[in-house]
Amino acid sequence: MDRLLGFLDKVIGALSSFNFTSDLLDIILVTLVIYELIKLVRGSRTFQLIKGIGLLALLFAIVKLLNMEASEYLFSVLFENGLIILVVLFAPELRKILERFGRQSIKNISFLNFSSGVDYEKTVTETINSFCKASSDMSESKTGALVVFEKEASLKEISNTGTILDARASAELFNGIFFKNSALHDGAVVVKDGRIYSAGCILPLTQNTGLASELGTRHRAAIGMSEQSDAVVVVISEETGTVSVVRNGVLSRDVTNGELREILLDEFIVKENDAEQQANKKFFVKLMNKVGGKKNEK
Repeated sequence: MDRLLGFLDKVIGALSSFNFTSDLLDIILVTLVIYELIKLVRGSRTFQLIKGIGLLALLFAIVKLLNMEASEYLFSVLFENGLIILVVLFAPELRKILERFGRQSIKNISFLNFSSGVDYEKTVTETINSFCKASSDMSESKTGALVVFEKEASLKEISNTGTILDARASAELFNGIFFKNSALHDGAVVVKDGRIYSAGCILPLTQNTGLASELGTRHRAAIGMSEQSDAVVVVISEETGTVSVVRNGVLSRDVTNGELREILLDEFIVKENDAEQQANKKFFVKLMNKVGGKKNEK
């Protein structure tokens, strides 16, 4: 009972000393900084290093709990010099983070940049339509192309191997990037959130040795990318002009322009709408069953 009263006294004391303006701004600022830092490192090598450090900290806690003296000494030496080690390990990433914060304006901070699902759907649909138009042109002229549509898995490391554009998608821009005399035509384009985010990117090649011998580097890179992420990759052959779509390591060849549009809409738009419709339908059925049950009881 005394502990409970003591705890309540602490809670009341904390609430009474709460300064609404300064403390609220303090909480918002800390939340914003943490959110932006997570967004910057998510999907990058830095994030993997942070996870590794977290696992080491957990292991150190276990070692300390079990009173393993030799291991505890080694870990204590490691963590005592942790700040220096972190600065050395994260020097390039820290510089990039500070540079990106310096380039950002307040309106571009994602935490403050609210966009509706309708706007997202409209942007993605327009991008898909623009790309399908460009793919038809490139297929007809036998222009080789490789386009990666990012989904849930971050492709930040892949995007950083190319040139960051972050440009509004259009058929003209797609055609311009993959024009044979363009400096970026040999690499892949990464499309993120309905925008052409990066061009001239280098993709990992598949290690699958059972592929057809006529598949070139573009197709093997597309398969490799889809094996390592949930991205949808589209390839246009320079030799034949045929369009192929790769998902989860599976290559679908000779895809028509209409089929390509349906696949992309299904991956990025239709599934979300279908899921919402199914949820609404289930809710409506449950509601009707409850109403019907009450009527029967009467």
